[in-house]
Amino acid sequence: MDINQIAVIAIFFATIAALIITDKRPSSVFAGSTLALMLSGQITFTEVAHNLTNEGLLTLIILLLVSTAVDKTSMIKSLGRKLITASFKASYWRLFGLTFASSALLNNTAVVASMIAPISQNQHHPASKLLIPLSYSAILGGTVTLIGTSTNLIVDSFLIEQGHPGFQFWDFTFYGLIAGLSCGLLMFLLTPLLPNIETRKGSFQYYFIEAEVIAESELIGKTVEQNHLRNLPELFLVEIVRDGQLISPVAPDLMILENDKLIFSGNIKNVDSLSHIKGLVLFAEADGLLRDNLTEVIISNRAQIIGKTLKAVGFRALFDAAVVAIRRDGEQLSGKLGEIKLQAGDFLLLATGQDFVNRHNLSKNFFIISEQKISTRLNKPQEYLTIGGFLLTILLAATSVVSLSSGLLFFMAALILSGVINNSELKRNIPINLVIVIVGALSLATALSSSGVIALLTGSLKPFINSGSPFLALLVVYGLTLLLTELVTNNAAAALMFPFAYGIVEVLEVPLMPFALAVAFAASASFLSPYGYQTNLLAFNAANYKFKHFINFGWPVSLLYSGIVLLLLKYSYGF
Repeated sequence: MDINQIAVIAIFFATIAALIITDKRPSSVFAGSTLALMLSGQITFTEVAHNLTNEGLLTLIILLLVSTAVDKTSMIKSLGRKLITASFKASYWRLFGLTFASSALLNNTAVVASMIAPISQNQHHPASKLLIPLSYSAILGGTVTLIGTSTNLIVDSFLIEQGHPGFQFWDFTFYGLIAGLSCGLLMFLLTPLLPNIETRKGSFQYYFIEAEVIAESELIGKTVEQNHLRNLPELFLVEIVRDGQLISPVAPDLMILENDKLIFSGNIKNVDSLSHIKGLVLFAEADGLLRDNLTEVIISNRAQIIGKTLKAVGFRALFDAAVVAIRRDGEQLSGKLGEIKLQAGDFLLLATGQDFVNRHNLSKNFFIISEQKISTRLNKPQEYLTIGGFLLTILLAATSVVSLSSGLLFFMAALILSGVINNSELKRNIPINLVIVIVGALSLATALSSSGVIALLTGSLKPFINSGSPFLALLVVYGLTLLLTELVTNNAAAALMFPFAYGIVEVLEVPLMPFALAVAFAASASFLSPYGYQTNLLAFNAANYKFKHFINFGWPVSLLYSGIVLLLLKYSYGF
């Protein structure tokens, strides 16, 4: 073993140790390992730059950017409100079915993030009975297709780097469907093991928000309960103004009528949940100003608008802005938004026009605090383009008519031209941390190979590998990846284990595909820890779960999932 091999091995194990025992982000750890490899002369800048242009990595970046546009549509948000019913059985299977199916095509972390709030606020069942199943359903759904999880695309990028054509879209489907549906049934049977925990209350300031029910609204003729208006994320229906009369409190069986003014109180960051309900128009939307940038201001003590209502002051004409919501500390507001008399110290959330910053009366009336980001509703043509275009792109890629990378690139161009996403959103949503992890892992794999470490390791293990069956080697690769994904993260586990799986394949002279699939499936099998997979962490933070809850519920799921995947791989490839 020469000095270069010792250096690469030291950096490799230091990377694993840093991922396990420190609280540093994986991106920081892999950035450090890449710099260490460059400083020690194990890789060159040219090799790092080559890894940055890996086709699988670029495909993953474009897919995540496109997913932000799909997440703007009302599809998942609308379905999420309607998931939970009085029947736990029906609620569970609705939750599992929607999450499993959508995670097969969309980013599963985004799917879980969209559904946590309505589940946490449902009126029928403890959220702790549903949040872990939500996360595991998303993990299982992500294993069904190539694009279901970033882990699959990371392994795909390694295959391409080794000169392999990479995965086909449906290479995961046979294994993922059988394992996923089987685990879905098992999870339903195991739900009595989940705890009954009171959901934590969110720490946010309560804004007063008004929305009007217009003629074509989907809410008309149905009750508050039937419209699932009590399942909105951190938003609470406190009053209804009907024909000038105030209805408060609002009963679940109250019928919604045209022209009703629905008064909500809650977290303004979730106001997009209202804008995605068909036929429900926010106060600022009526002025045509609602957009993704909102400005939060406080009314100053010398403001000319003190003591006047929004209607009386002509707010839109005066400031080129419309009020989305109002907050008044120490007082519960009531009535229609436009008829509330403004006071010094009131917090206003404004949707602003282009001329807002040029108005000379701003400093006399407001102290500007900050900007808020919200996801505004797409219009109908944009919705159809986003959902239809995405499904068409996936269909063309799945049938090998167009490559996934090319299809996603043209689809993203169409989204930009149609105004669904803009340049600032693209810049903001580029997954920099994930890019650093993948480039760092590819660079580490390059060093392990070029320094001869992989050849040295596989050579020393060759007598043991050759004396055993290929399935035993597959079992070892799967088991080590599974252990690593619970200790670090799914993406890091896949990236670190693939080079060794590839080395074993070269020694055994067996097909690479079953070993690549084993790494991908094992890296996604994070059912024992809240920290191994991002969706688990989201569920963990949304409730007062303890580590033991994941272990108690997850180990049977992990055992069944792993057993099915390994047996299917064994018989599919004749091991």
